[in-house]
Amino acid sequence: MNEKNSKLAATYPSHHIPFYARPHVSRRNFFNLAAGVTGGMLASTQLNAQVVKAPAASLKNTAKNVVFILLTGAPSHTDTFDLKFIDGTSPKTFNPTMINGMNWNMGAFPKLGAAVSSKDLTVLRSVRSWNLQHTLGQMWVQIGRNPGAVLGDVAPNIGSMIAIEKIGERTKSQVFPGFLSLNNTQVIGAGFLPTSYEPFKTVPTATGLPNTTHADGATRLDQKFNLMSALDSRLRVDSPYGDGPGDYADFYSAARGLMYNPVVNKAFSYSPADNLRYGNTSFGASLLTAKQVLEANQGTRFIQVTLGGWDMHTNIYGPAGTNIFTIGKQLDDGLSEFIKDLKANGQFDQTLIVAMGEFGRTVGAITAAGGRDHFLQQFALVAGGGTKGGRAIGTTDARGGATDDPGWSEQRDIRPEDIEATIYSAVGVNYLSIRYDDPFKRGFEYVPGANDGVYKPINELWS
Repeated sequence: MNEKNSKLAATYPSHHIPFYARPHVSRRNFFNLAAGVTGGMLASTQLNAQVVKAPAASLKNTAKNVVFILLTGAPSHTDTFDLKFIDGTSPKTFNPTMINGMNWNMGAFPKLGAAVSSKDLTVLRSVRSWNLQHTLGQMWVQIGRNPGAVLGDVAPNIGSMIAIEKIGERTKSQVFPGFLSLNNTQVIGAGFLPTSYEPFKTVPTATGLPNTTHADGATRLDQKFNLMSALDSRLRVDSPYGDGPGDYADFYSAARGLMYNPVVNKAFSYSPADNLRYGNTSFGASLLTAKQVLEANQGTRFIQVTLGGWDMHTNIYGPAGTNIFTIGKQLDDGLSEFIKDLKANGQFDQTLIVAMGEFGRTVGAITAAGGRDHFLQQFALVAGGGTKGGRAIGTTDARGGATDDPGWSEQRDIRPEDIEATIYSAVGVNYLSIRYDDPFKRGFEYVPGANDGVYKPINELWS
């Protein structure tokens, strides 16, 4: 670990109420209060960015889209994708099997094991978190920085940053959100960015998006909408009342684009047979929806999907309730089918998939409660987007407690900021850029410390 990285590691966040948890009604969260189609909102066609400083950076630019899978609760790395089988502790049903030089938990993840065998999936085993608190850690991986640091409170989700960066590539006919959040309505939002870059939040159902029709019918809705727009236009364009009225106008217009739209219905609804293929779970339905949204090519560039339930302080191996096998099956069924479908429809090579939790779990023997507690060492899964799969990058010691060989050029642990830089590089966003439209005009680094060489993309994923 270099000196600059060590200094950052020694700086821990202060204890305070995060920006996102403070009670307020502002232009950053009014979408959560609006009626009609619920959740954040679609990216508007207006780019409200200020001048950015963008030093030259070598970017991979191999992916068009990103699907980020957040495994909330923190999976045990040594029971999942950095398997350390312990006689007398690990269940024999883990069925440890060597795949491409990796000891794999075939009992819990047989389908993902096949994805590794077919060279579609890579495991990053030298990943290490900065903290051991759930909320803080989940925020950290979504914003790619310390939530307690300068501007951490108002930092946008990586998805919002990609949405604003890619706004110029949208066409007028594209009506889907630039940033879509599935299976989690508490996802970190756009921070200080305009509200049009908030995530559109929904939990998929077989019947599709709610509130996309009107009791009076489409014709009467158009009449009402046009009348409202005519009456209010003077107050919404360059409004003397600030940004709020204009934000509402964008919200109404974008929401109207989702109503009575057959493309929306096709992408956000699904058949029982397809749902069964994906595991018949909310997580599987979310990945199925993500697949269909990408197929629709309606402007969505970043999809965040959440799979919770990994906080296993007790009964990590069962026999009842949520455990490695039950939650593992959801991940195994859903992600493996998602990869297969993306390969079949030609979306795999242009879609970067990243899956990770907020940290890992204690190593060695399980606790007296039959579980594992919080631990810094963790993993990340990467697939698609032009990366080369079928392997592990990095190794840990015999217990899985620390990185043994980082497996990449920086010769140190992989941090959330490195993964953020990797995501930006994959989709052609200059991770060295600095925005100057933050609330304090201090300059918001896309990846903090990247301009000083502290964090970098994991280019080994492509080699």
